[in-house]
Amino acid sequence: MSKQYETVIGLEVHVELATKTKIFCSCSTEFGGAPNTHTCPVCTGMPGSLPVLNKQVVEYAIAVGLATNCTITQNCKFDRKNYFYPDNPQNYQISQLYLPICRNGSVEIETEEGKKSIGIHEIHMEEDAGKLIHDDWDDCSLVDFNRSGVPLIEIVSEPDMRSAEEVIAYLEKLRMIIQYLGASDCKLNEGSMRADVNLSVRELGAEEFGTRTEMKNLNSFKAIARAIESERERQIDLLESGEEVIQETRRWDDTKEYSYAMRSKEDAQDYRYFPDPDLVPVVISDEWLEEVRKRQPELRDEKMARYAKEYEIPEYDISIITSSKHLADIFEETVAICNNPKKVSNWLMVETMRLLKEHDMEPEDIRFSPANLAKLIELAESKVINSSVAKEVFEKVFDEDINPEEYVEKHGLKAVNDEGALRATIEKIVEANPQSVEDYRNGKKKAIGFLVGQTMKEMKGKADPGMINQILTDILEG
Repeated sequence: MSKQYETVIGLEVHVELATKTKIFCSCSTEFGGAPNTHTCPVCTGMPGSLPVLNKQVVEYAIAVGLATNCTITQNCKFDRKNYFYPDNPQNYQISQLYLPICRNGSVEIETEEGKKSIGIHEIHMEEDAGKLIHDDWDDCSLVDFNRSGVPLIEIVSEPDMRSAEEVIAYLEKLRMIIQYLGASDCKLNEGSMRADVNLSVRELGAEEFGTRTEMKNLNSFKAIARAIESERERQIDLLESGEEVIQETRRWDDTKEYSYAMRSKEDAQDYRYFPDPDLVPVVISDEWLEEVRKRQPELRDEKMARYAKEYEIPEYDISIITSSKHLADIFEETVAICNNPKKVSNWLMVETMRLLKEHDMEPEDIRFSPANLAKLIELAESKVINSSVAKEVFEKVFDEDINPEEYVEKHGLKAVNDEGALRATIEKIVEANPQSVEDYRNGKKKAIGFLVGQTMKEMKGKADPGMINQILTDILEG
């Protein structure tokens, strides 16, 4: 009988913080920019330059720590992690080994297996390294220090995850919390959220952990899931054939769906850590901690519970709307103006989602104002415009954030609600289509659809379909 194995996974998640400037200097953190233009003597490691800590970095780290149920280390400090690499200008990285700012936290995830708490060992602040660009044409590597000194927090989990599904649920939960806090945009494709996967396998029921490997270069949830599956299989194959798993860092190639060894795994002593002599310890007073705590926004779980109580909208709608803080803000602000949660939810769930998909956009990219969405809903609800015109106008609101009232007025899109004029047009249509009238009277009730369509065409789409249906039914059955 073949052995059964359990996968044990812990993650190191690096998150670039959304500060305007770097962690120890005033250079811009903006993504993009020509190579080496967001640099100064501090972030390029020039001799004699001195780092000065960015207060906002500490506040974001505290906020993430509080939201993930961590204990905040009120006396913490920075250490130097010494290693040579071409994109590391000082030959050391300023990080936190001995006294990380946050410790012993947890987040709750939900998968098909149910709810589970994932422990967070620590969160520490550090600076990012530069970026090597490999030029195949000239067979050389160039270095861009724009990213060097960008503030990071590293969130180190406990080895509590047992499957790719749990890993993705944990990452999505972290991303949601951090986005709600405004601490980072967490865009995996731009590298503002990166995960390294520590994975080992052991026989089911075994107490001891197996030998772990660390996988780097994972920049999408799909790549992470594929890398976990592949590494699990690789380690099981080694153990089944009587070989040993070597503790090492591996690099994942997502196009080939294959990982290869980068280097044997170092331990903390290999980095010769020592306290950074240029930076004073960080003292977080009770008052400062309380100030950050008071500024904490309502997070998604609390928001979902409140929506279920306050607004009569389906649970599915609530989960979609709150999946993006920006979308939730638009929903709440629009409801505050027009006081119609169900209609606001419908417009966001149907038309907004359709247009986001068509334009390949994220909810964070929505640019229309709640005021204009509220105006559109009021125009549709008071039947000033009919539903098909409302959808047409919404596309303009979505693209250009136009004022729907002015747009409807300017383009003459108001619905024709004059029953006398509408009845006269319908009588003409009925007279011109005897076959459809006969079909309807012979029991083919669907024939009314053709007559409604012809009337709408004649009215240039500006009539109320409900009113047309009513008048037609009166005439045909009269």
